[in-house]
Amino acid sequence: MEMTTLSRHIWPSTGANVLRPVALAAMGVVLVAVAAHVSVPMLPVPMTLQTLAVLAIGAAYGSRLGAATLALYAIAGAAGLPVFSPKADVYPSLFGPTGGYIIGFVLTAYVVGWFAERGWDRSVPKMFVAMLIGAAILYIPGLLWLQGFVGWEKSIQGGLLPFLAGDVVKAMVAALGFPAVWTLLGQRQQ
Repeated sequence: MEMTTLSRHIWPSTGANVLRPVALAAMGVVLVAVAAHVSVPMLPVPMTLQTLAVLAIGAAYGSRLGAATLALYAIAGAAGLPVFSPKADVYPSLFGPTGGYIIGFVLTAYVVGWFAERGWDRSVPKMFVAMLIGAAILYIPGLLWLQGFVGWEKSIQGGLLPFLAGDVVKAMVAALGFPAVWTLLGQRQQ
């Protein structure tokens, strides 16, 4: 059963209104870009707040708008706009070592959005699981791409292991935050 997402609840769609999705996508791109610049330099992948922003956008926007927003983010970066982490690569781009993670953002937002559309964002345990699944999906294209630059061992050591604890924290933040917002709005359902 599909339920409304947080963005649809706060800003309902009115017919063929194109302003709503365009404005939300633009705000999402800015949010992920800002999160990308909050980083701890590490090689081959910097630690940023991007994944938390990606997970939150997927949950708040739903599958289609969430994925479209992250696709727009990738396009903006590929076009040369300074949206990627400046610490990501010698040349931050979709074609550098972190390019697979950026593609993974689109998949992650879609999957987390799909769960949110089914009400998982209204339950702490379900939201925690949805966020962990989303984080895991992010690593698939990320690690597959990264291993082409540094090999499998270094991709696991530098592109996965340092981030696992942070992923659990991010999942917990979202698992507590989204149901709390729904409760404040008087719309939480288990």
